[in-house]
Amino acid sequence: MSEITETVQELLAIVGLPAEYRNESLTLLEKGNSRYVRDLKLNFSSTLTSAHLSEKECGLVALSIAVNNNNKVLIDFFEQYSISKDATPEEIAEAAGCASLLALNNVFYRFRHFTGKEKYTQIPARVRMQLMSSPVTGKEFFELMSLAVSAVNGCEMCVNAHENSILHLGASEERVFDAVRIASIVTSAGKVIY
Repeated sequence: MSEITETVQELLAIVGLPAEYRNESLTLLEKGNSRYVRDLKLNFSSTLTSAHLSEKECGLVALSIAVNNNNKVLIDFFEQYSISKDATPEEIAEAAGCASLLALNNVFYRFRHFTGKEKYTQIPARVRMQLMSSPVTGKEFFELMSLAVSAVNGCEMCVNAHENSILHLGASEERVFDAVRIASIVTSAGKVIY
């Protein structure tokens, strides 16, 4: 067995997939004997730890990104991981709801930002966002998940608004950075694990 195949199998074991599981992307990396598989495994493993987020928070941020990216394998993995770190069903539901709500907001506010027309800021949005008003995960953490999803979805206006809100609520820039780092790694892993 090649070192790359062994690393692929180790990565698959982390997410609970059988050693023989393959998809198009994994097959390309394995056939090309890509050293990137090792980086991917190490990067993915690093989503589970942070000096600034609890393990449960790491899992919930990652779950929200997996839902945002519609990646069933990673949704299942991060749901189980979050449960193992004492996330409640309500917190897990909120991570999924955050992904959906922010997808809406990111499209809507990106449109307003791109056009730059004052008229569009004057027209009522007519969208409900009750989930944001009193989140079960707490306002600061919900804003952190919102920022992570917004970064993945590329909404500059939302990223800036959520980052400002998080810092105003007393969170550190290191928490912000780690949430976005996790979001980027989950998005990257989802290109290969699906």
